[in-house]
Amino acid sequence: MGRTAYPSAAGLRDGPVADGLHRLVRLTAASLHAPAAVVSLSDGGGQVVVAATGIDDTARPVTASVCARVAARDAASVVTDARVGRRERAAQGKGAAAWAGLPLHDADGRVLGTLCALDTRPHVWDAAQLALADDLAHLAEDEIVAHRQVYRLRAVLEHAYEAVVDIDAAGRIRTWTSAAEQRFGRSAAEALGRPLGELVFVSASRPTWQYALQQVRADGTDVSVEATLCDRDGRAFPAEVSVRTGIAPVAADGFGGQAGPVLSVCVRDISDQQAAKQLEEERTFLRALLDSLDVAVIAAAPDGRAVFASRTMRQLHSHAPLPPTIKGAAASLHLFEADGRTPLRDEQTPLACALAGQYLQGRQLVTRPPGQTSRYLSVNARPITGDDGRTLGAVIAVHDITAQRRTQMLRQAQHSVAQALAEAADSEQAATGVLAGVVQSLGWVCGEYWEVEIGGDAITRLASWNTPGWDVSRFTGDRTLTFERGHGLAGLVWARGEAMWSADLPADRRDVTRIRQALQAGLHTAIGLPVHSGGQKVLGVLTFFTDAVQEPDADLTDMLKGICAQMGRYLERRHAEELTVALAENRRQFERLVAQVNDNIWTAEIMADGKARPVYISASGLGVLGQRVATESDDMIDFLTRLVHPEDRPAFDAYCRTLRGGRPAQLEYRLTGLDGRTRWIWTRALPRREGERLFVDGVSTDVTSRHLIAEERERLLARQQEQVRRLRELDAMKDELMALVTHELRNPIGAIRGYAEMLADDTGLTSGQRRFVEVIDRKTAHLQHLVDDLLELARFESGCIALTPQPVALGELVADAVVEHRPAAQAKRLTVTAEVAGEPTVHGDPVRLRQVLDNLLSNSIKYTPGGGSVAVTVRSDDNGGGGEDARPQVVLSVADSGIGVPPEQYDQLFTRFFRASTALDAGIEGTGLGLSITRAIVEAHGGAVAAAPGAQGGTVFTVRLPAAPVASSSH
Repeated sequence: MGRTAYPSAAGLRDGPVADGLHRLVRLTAASLHAPAAVVSLSDGGGQVVVAATGIDDTARPVTASVCARVAARDAASVVTDARVGRRERAAQGKGAAAWAGLPLHDADGRVLGTLCALDTRPHVWDAAQLALADDLAHLAEDEIVAHRQVYRLRAVLEHAYEAVVDIDAAGRIRTWTSAAEQRFGRSAAEALGRPLGELVFVSASRPTWQYALQQVRADGTDVSVEATLCDRDGRAFPAEVSVRTGIAPVAADGFGGQAGPVLSVCVRDISDQQAAKQLEEERTFLRALLDSLDVAVIAAAPDGRAVFASRTMRQLHSHAPLPPTIKGAAASLHLFEADGRTPLRDEQTPLACALAGQYLQGRQLVTRPPGQTSRYLSVNARPITGDDGRTLGAVIAVHDITAQRRTQMLRQAQHSVAQALAEAADSEQAATGVLAGVVQSLGWVCGEYWEVEIGGDAITRLASWNTPGWDVSRFTGDRTLTFERGHGLAGLVWARGEAMWSADLPADRRDVTRIRQALQAGLHTAIGLPVHSGGQKVLGVLTFFTDAVQEPDADLTDMLKGICAQMGRYLERRHAEELTVALAENRRQFERLVAQVNDNIWTAEIMADGKARPVYISASGLGVLGQRVATESDDMIDFLTRLVHPEDRPAFDAYCRTLRGGRPAQLEYRLTGLDGRTRWIWTRALPRREGERLFVDGVSTDVTSRHLIAEERERLLARQQEQVRRLRELDAMKDELMALVTHELRNPIGAIRGYAEMLADDTGLTSGQRRFVEVIDRKTAHLQHLVDDLLELARFESGCIALTPQPVALGELVADAVVEHRPAAQAKRLTVTAEVAGEPTVHGDPVRLRQVLDNLLSNSIKYTPGGGSVAVTVRSDDNGGGGEDARPQVVLSVADSGIGVPPEQYDQLFTRFFRASTALDAGIEGTGLGLSITRAIVEAHGGAVAAAPGAQGGTVFTVRLPAAPVASSSH
């Protein structure tokens, strides 16, 4: 069998006649006992023989002519002998002597063709044979109509599928269309008779094909499967393979095909469909993926049209439909800048920026639909560009960071509040800091703190704070506001003792005053919270206001309650600190009063067991016991008993029994202090009762000095007697020395100076002689000064010079000395400064101390070159230079920027007649006795003098003198 063409009239015009028509013409010839039979089909103006038996190719034209005549009449035509008529003879001349022909019709009555039985000799057919021929004609009609439907179906399939192939029941190819040739690259000669499964199915898809073939054979129903096919070059492609039944049966052929029904196999390449399906699946997956993300995504075309919005994006803006374009998007979505108050313009939206070529990362925005809580967004946006750089659109990803921002704001508010409370100096400053921290952190407008007045009759605004740039003066005002309990927001919170939240002030029916002023300031939501003490007493109320309608928020309320608790603890702690400060101040005042009394004041409680628990001991107790006594001691009597001198303990025990009995008593006894010193103590005590408790207030005075006076008097008397004896001896030595000095030095020096003065009065002296006289006078004056110094030094060393000690304000003494020496310093362009710290006082001889100052100042001025400086400082040293026996001292320092002293010579500076090498090198005159006399005077005062190099050069002389004792405390 060859390839099939598709006739236009009956669907079989150019193709081989189906096996059924062949069987039909053979049956017709046998039934009518005719040697030949044909079936013809109409083709325009003629007939085409499509099935014949007993007719060769040379007779086909004659046969077609007979068939055309039958079709033209559209009625049965029986000619028993063509020789009778002229027209019949013409046909007989062409080889047909008799025929019986019947027209074939379709369902609409149109002539399809004819069924004719032919004989080359005259032939007579009876009525039964002609009736049988009519039945056979109907069968032919049905067969032709069926073939016509089959070919029409094949035409449809060939339009719907890339290839249609007929196979037999075994799967071998019976027909191979041109479309199949084109699709698979194989000719009909290569394909016909071969198993379709082996020819076009890849090995992996052959089981699928066998399964489909078995299903068709078993059920007789059409089956469609998807499999992978390949062409001649081995290129594989996915295809939909449909196997259909019901096509005319075929006979076995020479290619091994089996007889039986023909199966049509329709093949359609579904590569594009699969690609489209895959693309759609990917799009579906991508959409599902984006919808499953917490990130809201929206994409737009270059013209700003929204082409995709994820479910999260739609949920984020569920208050209103997403705008189809950028225009009006900012207003419809209620977008604001990160501050939550500056409206966004359309060209500022992230999508518009991305379409303009900008890349945004983490841009923060706020969306605040009317009547809803603000949501904080973090937006990433970028343009979508093609390989050629063309902008294909834009995409933005929106993260709802409201929770994170909320957590951040709450944490920031708590941190700000903690910092404000830590840095506040008073309650008002603390309240202002708390208000600022909360309002700024939460992005609200203003806040107020109301303090319950002492007595609890009213609540008054203590502090307020508002966001800079937000005018709420109409609401807050400058005047002091006070509400009664239960009136106004603060009064209501105070009365209820719990938080109150007003989401919309105009709609609030409670007694929330100042609503009109709040609306004028643009405020809508208010919240008030009580500030409790530890005992749950309301100390004050915090109120906050914002411009947005904000529904109650449990988490935010809990955080604000925590802040109120912090502030309550602060206020309590502050109140306790203020009470502590006041108590400490009162105690300091009491201590100052007590310090004016030269006695140790104490209080003790007599317990039931006879012990005396110390309650208070003044700071003067140091003078009684040698150190501070802790009031935590269990029994003051037992403690003191161990310190009382053994000889005085019986009297001390009697004294204590008197006090335990509630009667006043006094006693003078010896006490060995904690410092090891024994003191005489005079104690007076007066008991008093407070209810059932017995307290004793007492005063203890150190009267050691009074007891020592007598002992000292005796000791001084013996010492005085010894001194008298020594003085007498020294007087004798002094007289001898004075006589020697007077006769051997003073008299000659006096005589020389006298003659020099007489010579100086002589007008006849030449200038040279007058200079000689001046030299004699100057030198004798120097010798006179040297003799005087020697005599004074001898007196000090022999103890013949008596000091006249008295309290001396060293600062005044220094000031006078500096003033007196300033002219000499100015002559050398020296700067002399004096610095006195406090009012240091020493107990000494003011004349001799002034001599020390004069020696040191004149010494520094003498040895300091012009333009230098001399600095005198006086300060007190309570530690006395350190050491166990250290006592308070006054330190006098004279520092100069002079020529200095070599380090190895400092130890010799105070030696009689010693002069430093620097002074000798500089040619400065001196006797070397001034510092010796200075040391003698200082040591006579119980002090010490030392010299050391200065930090910037020169020399520093330091004099340490015992400080004048302050009025000693008596215990």
